[in-house]
Amino acid sequence: QIIVDDDDSKVWSLYDAGPRSIRCPLIFLPPVSGTADVFFQQILTLTGCGYRVIALQYPVYWDHLEFCDGFRKLLDHLQLDKVHLFGASLGGFLAQKFAEYTHKSPRVQSLILCNSFSDTSIFNQTWTANSFWLMPAFMLKKIVLGNFASGPLDTRMADGIDFMVDRLESLGQSELASRLTLNCQNSYVEPHKIRDIPVTIMDVFDQSALSTEAKEEMYKLYPNARRAHLKTGGNFPYLCRSAEVNVYIQIHLLQFHGTRYAAIDPAMVSTEALEVQKISLHTSNEQEEQ
Repeated sequence: QIIVDDDDSKVWSLYDAGPRSIRCPLIFLPPVSGTADVFFQQILTLTGCGYRVIALQYPVYWDHLEFCDGFRKLLDHLQLDKVHLFGASLGGFLAQKFAEYTHKSPRVQSLILCNSFSDTSIFNQTWTANSFWLMPAFMLKKIVLGNFASGPLDTRMADGIDFMVDRLESLGQSELASRLTLNCQNSYVEPHKIRDIPVTIMDVFDQSALSTEAKEEMYKLYPNARRAHLKTGGNFPYLCRSAEVNVYIQIHLLQFHGTRYAAIDPAMVSTEALEVQKISLHTSNEQEEQ
């Protein structure tokens, strides 16, 4: 746990795993309902392959600028000049805002945006954003749970939702209220400020909290982005479709191997192993289609 602001109550919780010699790690930012440990499947797999990954849980921030300033201080504290960011939903929006915030002195080497969005107005709640801080925790949890998938689900997806519900229960009123405020406060990403950053857009074809319009908007915003589509996975593919998500992450990071922005220990680079994984991903996708 790390405090980087003058305010002692703002505590960043994080898991920093993998070789510390790596100076440009992959950092995970969770969704509204998530904590740092929702990325445990990525931490286990990617560190096993030689990557340095950091999963974060942000403290209570009430606006995007305040978050970006705190995150910059955290990177300074960790002595990280540049990083790759994987953001899920709200985490993805904050990752884009941080890249925009630091565009004059870039701190973001690349972005992986999972089930994410570029404009908060898609949630049609910008008018309630200023009242979340007044609501009791049970009402805030109800708002978040309203976006979780319901109906018949396969076992892995049901387990993923159970895990996220459990994480949601661990969040206090101010944590939830501040995240919902960040999620719905009137704001959008200015793409011209982050045009040169390599982006992978990861999304699912089945039911998720994101509308088709929001996804289309992301494709328009990043016309040159790589696309990582998952047939299924709902809101939390990193939990219930972790093997596919982990392969897509490695494919994204492959372009930086051999440079000073590599997130992997050079001694662990095995292109052959990744090729095998790509083939297995392709095969599993074909099997799902049949």
